[in-house]
Amino acid sequence: MGGSDAPAWVVLGRENGTVTAVALDAAGDELGRESIAVSELVSWVADLEGRSAPRWVWHDTPQWYAVLIDAGARVARCHDLRLCHAILRDSVLVDPSAPVKDRSAWDAAAQVETDAGRAPALFELDESAGAAGPPADVESALAEFARQRDAISGSAQPGRLRLLTAAESAGALIAVEMRAAGLPWDAVEHDRILVETLGERPPGGGPPARLAESAARVRAALGDPTASLDSQPKLLRALHRVGVLVESTSRWELAQQRHPVIEPLLEYKKLSRLLSANGWVWLEEWVADGRFRPVFVPGGVVTGRWASSGGGALQLPRQLRQAVRADPGWRLVVADVAQLEPRVLAAISHDTALAAAARGRDLYTGIVESGAVATRHEAKIAILGAMYGATTGEPGRLVPRLRRAYPRAMGLVDDAARTGEDGGVVSTWLGRSSPPPSAAWSAAQSRATEAEASGADETRARRWARDRGRFTRNFVVQGTAAEWALAWLADLRGRLASLPPVDHERAAPRSGIAFARRPHLAFFLHDEVIVHTPQEHADAAAQAVTDAAAQAARLLFGDFPLDFRLDVRIAETALKE
Repeated sequence: MGGSDAPAWVVLGRENGTVTAVALDAAGDELGRESIAVSELVSWVADLEGRSAPRWVWHDTPQWYAVLIDAGARVARCHDLRLCHAILRDSVLVDPSAPVKDRSAWDAAAQVETDAGRAPALFELDESAGAAGPPADVESALAEFARQRDAISGSAQPGRLRLLTAAESAGALIAVEMRAAGLPWDAVEHDRILVETLGERPPGGGPPARLAESAARVRAALGDPTASLDSQPKLLRALHRVGVLVESTSRWELAQQRHPVIEPLLEYKKLSRLLSANGWVWLEEWVADGRFRPVFVPGGVVTGRWASSGGGALQLPRQLRQAVRADPGWRLVVADVAQLEPRVLAAISHDTALAAAARGRDLYTGIVESGAVATRHEAKIAILGAMYGATTGEPGRLVPRLRRAYPRAMGLVDDAARTGEDGGVVSTWLGRSSPPPSAAWSAAQSRATEAEASGADETRARRWARDRGRFTRNFVVQGTAAEWALAWLADLRGRLASLPPVDHERAAPRSGIAFARRPHLAFFLHDEVIVHTPQEHADAAAQAVTDAAAQAARLLFGDFPLDFRLDVRIAETALKE
């Protein structure tokens, strides 16, 4: 493979202890096949990547790429059949008669994981165990790849779906790379924060001192020294007995109450959450050799947002950001996007007035300056209410003002809500479609139209319709924001890879062989990235973050006049001053 017949695609499959590689040209015609021993796979892939950089096609990125990246073999591009199948199967842009829509083994293609909370690497699974996920043999991969190519080329918007599947697959590579590199984490600093916040860890078990003191204050305010504070039903009953008539123990609902128990209870919940989510047990399980290596799941949410399946990858509490600390001689570039979803809403609706409010400044301040609302707080409440379907209270009062000021943006989300309420499906900018309503939802709507329907039937149907409308209203915005973020990540990944490596004396070996000498992505959370970089490349890495954001906007939205405002910092820790 390579040379004058350099492949555009290389499809990989595993079977009977070996790997089969099939080279395809740009049209999808086969150029040749090769059988590779497992022991030679890394060097074979690295050699072909260096000579022709094809797009690698495989059934599941974590299982293939973890082997390569751990050995230092990076690839530039891939096509993840598992992730792309889910997009194309559900997208309304794809012809309903396309074979990719038919039920197959790919519909059960959930990411298989080991007890350690990660996807198993290639050949960790025996052939029978692989049946729990997508097919891993090369003939199945070739057939599915052909179905996917045909589905895209025959779709209503092939360009958008090609971009979406490429971005989704790039995200899969990045998720594996971030786990391999890890997020620099100072375990000593983490322990110091826990002791300062919770008190010393009791050697014989039990709650730390400050948590125990907080619990005692709650029980004293309840007048019940044995009250259970970690069981919501029991805690609710205890609260009701002292006249705190809440329906849940959510922080928001408790904060609306006035009673001596509220302040210590909120403190207890905060401390208890820290202990359970990121306490000493978490530290021992998820931080090793100066790195936090969570398990990211690209496309794990129906909107296309990432999820996590281990380590709380999508949670980075502010109080622990001081523990995120660059290696000696390295720095962190921390960047987050201001008001990502409202900016995306302006772009997909082509609302130039809302885009003008966001240009070069805080979007909420721009809305105030436009005269739509009086304060920044009102602007934020109104925009969030519009995107999430709030119809009562302050958001309900303010949203009509936005409809007058920004009719295109508000009209887009209102139309998406009406589609959802009617049982329809909506799609993101690039073509990821929302799931259809459930059978129970449809049955409830049908039941409400019958002559013998009760008032309860009608109420339930209306409530469920409104709930679905709120879901579809937000789906189009949140899903498109996830697409922009993937494009940002993919472009940034390439820019960082182009920076020269530092010499071995300045390496960060705990980041693994592939990233020890180069700037690299270390963390991603919806609208925030953290890059770990040698100090000498910090300014270039920060510029790459900014340039990648601008390029992602151009890639998705062309010349629409909108900027994505970033807060970019170069620091030793991730704590925002």
